[in-house]
Amino acid sequence: MAIFTYNDFRKVLARLGFEMKRSRKHETWEKRLPDGGSHRVSISHKHGKDIPRPLFRKMMKQAGIESEEKFVRVLRGKR
Repeated sequence: MAIFTYNDFRKVLARLGFEMKRSRKHETWEKRLPDGGSHRVSISHKHGKDIPRPLFRKMMKQAGIESEEKFVRVLRGKR
């Protein structure tokens, strides 16, 4: 299992069409869905730090990312 940083997660969110909506204690990223719903993900300001595994899984679930393999594909620039 790879370890990912908060910056890696930001890159993936941006590539998936998320936009940063606000930045206070945490950054809030949001993506509008075709059915009118949305996905929201909160990210810490710890840019280069590693994301703990349990938190990484929770953030992936919030973003609607089905698997770590998909995360890696998007991070590498593939869909």
